[in-house]
Amino acid sequence: MILVGSGQSADAAHRATKTVPIVLAGVANAVGAGLVASLAKPGGNITGFTSQQDEVLGKLVGILHEVVPGARRIAILLNESNPFHEKYWASAQSGCAALNLVALRAVASTPAQLGAAVEQIVQQRSQAVVVTSDGMYFTERAKLQDLMQTTRLPVAYALRDNVVAGGLLGYGYDIAANYRNAAKYVDKILKGAKPADLPVEQATKFELVINTKTAKALGIAISEGHTTAR
Repeated sequence: MILVGSGQSADAAHRATKTVPIVLAGVANAVGAGLVASLAKPGGNITGFTSQQDEVLGKLVGILHEVVPGARRIAILLNESNPFHEKYWASAQSGCAALNLVALRAVASTPAQLGAAVEQIVQQRSQAVVVTSDGMYFTERAKLQDLMQTTRLPVAYALRDNVVAGGLLGYGYDIAANYRNAAKYVDKILKGAKPADLPVEQATKFELVINTKTAKALGIAISEGHTTAR
């Protein structure tokens, strides 16, 4: 069995085998990525949990706009090796357009490209940054945040752990809960269930987190409305 937690690993596992059971732990848009035929009837060797990170990206843009309404030029950091990056870009563009904001594309597909991406963000005269959900941005969160901190720009992340590392705010699914739930799929399959017969579940718990220490350092006042659960 293979347990995967990112779009890249899910895509690689899907291409590698059509027989070994694969369990998703919050991978975005499993249907849109072609990993399963449908949520109700996966139909192959893949099942588990899928998140709606591409769909909620517009919400993340909106929350960032509430916190820093004066920021009109929003850089969107994308990993082009992520199979969902175009869906993320489309969602971010839509979210920005709805608020009359300018979406600026910035790309870092390897850890070595992070520095250049941050330089690009500055050169584009960005006023705030949205970092999309990505496995590499998660594992490199300390390095990424150190680089972002040099810009003195407010940065919104799709994952809580990046906010803990020093980002301003985040809005996304509960990663730990999804892994715990994915373990239930692993248990069922090891006991004889077939992935094709186990409906894929969607993440239902999303959380807003704000790093008040970072907000204070950036001179951003956080109101009661910003910290209300959403």
